[in-house]
Amino acid sequence: MINQNIASPLQVQKSHGVSQWQKIAPKFEAVVGKKGVVQRQEELLTYECDSLTSYRQRPALVVLPRTTEQVAEVVKICYENQIPWVTRGAGTGLSGGALPVEDCVLIVTTLMNKILKVDLENQRIIVQAGVINNWVTQAISGKGFYYAPDPSSQTVCTIGGNIAENAGGIHCLKYGVTTNHVLGLKLVIPDGSVVDVGGIISEMPGYDLTGLFIGSEGTLGIATEITLRIIKTPEAIGTVLADFTTIEAAGDTVTHIISAGIIPAAMELMDGTTIKAIEDVINTGCYPRDAEAVLLIEVDGLAVEVESSKQQVAKICQQNGARNVIIASDEQRRIKLWQGRKTALIALGYQSHYFLQDGVIPRTQLVAVLKEISALGNQYGYRIANALHAGDGNLHPVILYDHSVPGAFKQVEELSGEILKLCVRVGGSISGEHGIGADKKCLMPEMFNHIDLDTMQWPRLAFNPQGLANPGKMFPTPPTCGEAAQAQKMGRFSDLEVF
Repeated sequence: MINQNIASPLQVQKSHGVSQWQKIAPKFEAVVGKKGVVQRQEELLTYECDSLTSYRQRPALVVLPRTTEQVAEVVKICYENQIPWVTRGAGTGLSGGALPVEDCVLIVTTLMNKILKVDLENQRIIVQAGVINNWVTQAISGKGFYYAPDPSSQTVCTIGGNIAENAGGIHCLKYGVTTNHVLGLKLVIPDGSVVDVGGIISEMPGYDLTGLFIGSEGTLGIATEITLRIIKTPEAIGTVLADFTTIEAAGDTVTHIISAGIIPAAMELMDGTTIKAIEDVINTGCYPRDAEAVLLIEVDGLAVEVESSKQQVAKICQQNGARNVIIASDEQRRIKLWQGRKTALIALGYQSHYFLQDGVIPRTQLVAVLKEISALGNQYGYRIANALHAGDGNLHPVILYDHSVPGAFKQVEELSGEILKLCVRVGGSISGEHGIGADKKCLMPEMFNHIDLDTMQWPRLAFNPQGLANPGKMFPTPPTCGEAAQAQKMGRFSDLEVF
């Protein structure tokens, strides 16, 4: 799916034996210090991919700023020298959004890791982009607050990366994704200017530039400081684990729980392949190895509400054919149950190479789509494990394969694309929380026509007219010069080809 043939505005040239990069590197060093610029080829290998490790591209330089002011100066240098740049947090992205492009500067925000202000009275906290997601909750949990968005990588992923991808997580069914918890942003836009969007209150006049920026995958600029909404820790939490002999029964149960008017904080489905991997590798002792599927459902709120909801959830599971239902209210048991779900991908990775995808479907289509995904796996000859945010229809099919087999990866890519096309056909989307990045940009026309895609380019051109910020991501590049020329002839974005 990915196209690595992205033209760079800067061509590295030799002048009397000195490369252009050797001339430019001291400018970055003057801003962030020598230790803040990575140039050695063996060190640059660390940054050549994100968690979508099947694709690799080494950056020309890596720059590690610590403040908004340093980020602005670094971006200005890139702007003045027409150097493309890509922003990267912890590198946990799964769509190639932080994948370097040829001859680019990679701006890494991991040293921007300060919590700047905690305002419990107004339920907000201000952090730098490189703060780890889980650090936010750790900083305020003792005061009875927490930060709701919780991707599975929350112990390592950064808030800046969550902003770029509009990350979700296990609890997004009830509490929403990143955009629902961001009040304001301090941004460095592609000419090096610093702007503030949003604010410290919920409703601000004017265009919703905060909403526009969240999920823009680094194509409009860099969020350096983020004002987050924090919420009170619920009075009570209850977790229900139900196992089933068929994945269809588990899928039907999801619909029946929501139809009953219950909105769980989280509702996760894992299939038999995933369950066995978890118990083989993590050995939680919680999941029955012979189950074809399990549902892990969490309810929270007032104690009386939680008690009623978890009993009702357990009853619906039993009515839909659950073999066993476990209700866990004590913290240690709950942690043990969630440990398996949080480490599912790690467990699968111990056993096989894998390719993870991220699509969304209507809940009512869950059973039919899971059957079709299984059929596609059989058609292509690959096992597919499933661990999904079932409550909001966010699928995470994991295609298991042997990377050493010639041609296997190409087949897996094709299978992955067919799964996402299936999601679109039933009224869903090609991404729920991982973003489009470089991996899925060629599938955007499955969801949008050329007018839709051209309209999306307007804000990108307004913020990033020279195409220096994260080129080659999110939108399909015209595959031929003829198509690019035709787009220009029609008056549609003369510089579209640099994207």
